[in-house]
Amino acid sequence: MVVAVALVAGASLETAALLGLAMTALQAAIGALNDFVDAPHDAGSKPGKPVPAGLVSRRLTRTVIAVAGGLGLALTAVASPAEPAAGRAVMIGLALVGLGIGATYDLRAKGTAWSWLPFAVGLPLLPVFAWFGATGSLPTWFAVLVPMAGLAGAGLAIANARADLERDREAGVGSVAVRLGPRGSWLVGAGLLGGAAAMAVGWLLATGTTPPMLALVASGLAAIGSGLWLGRTGDPGRRERAWQLEAVGTAVVAVGWLASVAG
Repeated sequence: MVVAVALVAGASLETAALLGLAMTALQAAIGALNDFVDAPHDAGSKPGKPVPAGLVSRRLTRTVIAVAGGLGLALTAVASPAEPAAGRAVMIGLALVGLGIGATYDLRAKGTAWSWLPFAVGLPLLPVFAWFGATGSLPTWFAVLVPMAGLAGAGLAIANARADLERDREAGVGSVAVRLGPRGSWLVGAGLLGGAAAMAVGWLLATGTTPPMLALVASGLAAIGSGLWLGRTGDPGRRERAWQLEAVGTAVVAVGWLASVAG
């Protein structure tokens, strides 16, 4: 997503690739920390994962966290805009905020009723990181994009939690999906994603768009709708596929919306 947004913003392929690699490294550090923290629990529920299975040691996992995080920050500095003068500092700050949000989820929020909050804050950070990294500034319509992405992030977080609803309930984990229940969590998640979709479509209808961009946004909305329908009922595997479909659809809508607005 970062690469696509950076290209839409007018970045060169090299800059877009650097920004994408930087965010990938930052996400790898967050993911490794998640596996490190979850290893004791995963030993019983997901023994096939690398750390509990013994394929990756906890010491190596700590090394991956440090190296990936450092690499992400270094690539961010390299890809940062030369202008304005504070551009590099802003980008490093955004990268550190991203790491902080991920660590907060891994260490504190995951499996709690507040697990949606890091997603709601973190998802808007991705287009901000990509666009500012490409141009050194943000257009005024980011005032619409940021809350729209926040709603989508919260909705995706709830959909993700629904995939583990039964397992979390049995383990005594009070996730947001457990707190809201099967029906309530679906309704709230669908409402959040629907609200984000309504904002996106409403803006495009008010400002106008091209048929290709409209088709791209429509395809993303169809994917989100299919995911919501798929995940309404069924087993955890079905709900897992549903939230992944919703995530892909959200990314497609975001790229189409940005391309339309920027064009």
